Amino acid sequence: MIRIAFALGLAALLGACVAQGPSSPTASSFSVEEAAFIRKPGTGVIDGHAFRTRSKGQVVNAAGEVVRLIPATAYARERFNRVFGKTKFLPHWRYPNEQVDPRYAELTRTTKTTARGKFSFDKVAPGTYFVSTQVIWGEEDQVFREGGTVYDEVTLTGKETEPVEVILSGH
Repeated sequence: MIRIAFALGLAALLGACVAQGPSSPTASSFSVEEAAFIRKPGTGVIDGHAFRTRSKGQVVNAAGEVVRLIPATAYARERFNRVFGKTKFLPHWRYPNEQVDPRYAELTRTTKTTARGKFSFDKVAPGTYFVSTQVIWGEEDQVFREGGTVYDEVTLTGKETEPVEVILSGH
């Protein structure tokens, strides 16, 4: 009983920290025109691997996770800077629960990782993108799971002859 009370108290405390964290809305408004390049035809290919390395060196792949390809617009840049700060990893319990412009989600592409954390986007138009996914481990019914969201930024010029490789590890 004491354990349950402690866990609930700790969860409430952490919830309060998240509420005061990076959850304020973006000052920039979303521009459909600025993000429209994601819908243009392209010849670029982005191949990636998403994983985290645990404290004892064990690699955990982002198995079966959704990977997002997000145009690096002013709105997206402000959001990523506010949410992640200077890091490329955010613990899952700190990810803000906020409303974003629905057009922001509509003007992204998604794919899923393999069991080994590999993913690929093809026919990508030239431009700068954020690539983001989650790497979370532990039992689903645990109060505190480990891992979180990782991302990186990639630019395609349209002159690539080989796939652009992206490593999403949070480093």
